[in-house]
Amino acid sequence: MTQPYRFGWFDWFCLWYPPGWLILFNRHWQHYKPDVNGWSWLEYLLFLLPGGFYLALVSRWLRLQVKRLLGRSLVSTPVTPDPAYQAAFQREILTPIVTRYFRATLHCVENLPANGPLIVAMNHAGMCFPWDFVSLGYLLSQQRDWFVQPLAHPIFFDHPWLIWWLPSGWAHVLGGVRAERHSFAAALQNSDTKKNSLLYAPESWRGLSKGWWRRYQLATFDPSFLRLSLRDRVPVLPVACIGSEALHPLATNLPWLARRTGLPLFPLSPLMLAFILFPSMGVWAMRSRLQYYVQPLEQPWESVKQGEKQTQTRTYRMAEALRSRLQTVIDHLR
Repeated sequence: MTQPYRFGWFDWFCLWYPPGWLILFNRHWQHYKPDVNGWSWLEYLLFLLPGGFYLALVSRWLRLQVKRLLGRSLVSTPVTPDPAYQAAFQREILTPIVTRYFRATLHCVENLPANGPLIVAMNHAGMCFPWDFVSLGYLLSQQRDWFVQPLAHPIFFDHPWLIWWLPSGWAHVLGGVRAERHSFAAALQNSDTKKNSLLYAPESWRGLSKGWWRRYQLATFDPSFLRLSLRDRVPVLPVACIGSEALHPLATNLPWLARRTGLPLFPLSPLMLAFILFPSMGVWAMRSRLQYYVQPLEQPWESVKQGEKQTQTRTYRMAEALRSRLQTVIDHLR
């Protein structure tokens, strides 16, 4: 059995130094899941220097090309959801980040149901790595010992930038579900009746891309989660998050650059200069106090009369009603 990951002085340094967070993620992965194709020690050190990430990228690419020329097998780690690794990652990496750096707190825990499955619907913002989702997943796991699976944009699984940044299959192993209708539905159908919960952002990428100047103004909700809730009778747990908008302050979206880079959004802010010099800061975010307020559990099918046909218009109205209720809560908490 693999021994627990122990923090050394270099790990504490990486936790303190923003470009080092990516090193922590990769070192932890390599401890539990040896990855011959991953970053090397020399490349980690280059991460810490201005512009060094680009040299590290070239170094890794050349190293893998040499291996291919020598006919060595580039074995990849099998990618299946791994609750044991998720628990280790939360305990050993996320605990200091979520509790000390983001100071995340879960309020109104009396509204948490004893068991799952359920869909956790939360306002999602920040124009950065999804720390609001990650922190909520951590807090829910601590409260209920659930296996929390966030719905993540396909770029976390497919985009070449993130494939090189993070270990191959990292998002999937940690329980990530592709934010696609068939993947969402499959995750609900395959979920354990008591241990699983799905984190969902009803605003989709509209919530992230609205930018700093429209912070805490909820965008239109996508009703797909309500259709699945009605079909499979899975309760919805609304959660209001305060503090996520400060993860990347003063950011605005450049849609034309997003289209050119294959990203759902492309943020522009004063922090982007630091990101250009230190691309490994892509998994870092500004310090904020993340506060989560759990709302009463909702069972949308209870509002549908027996034999009544569920139309698309009605589902949109239900989504808008939920958005309005959550907006009222956020306006009150700000």
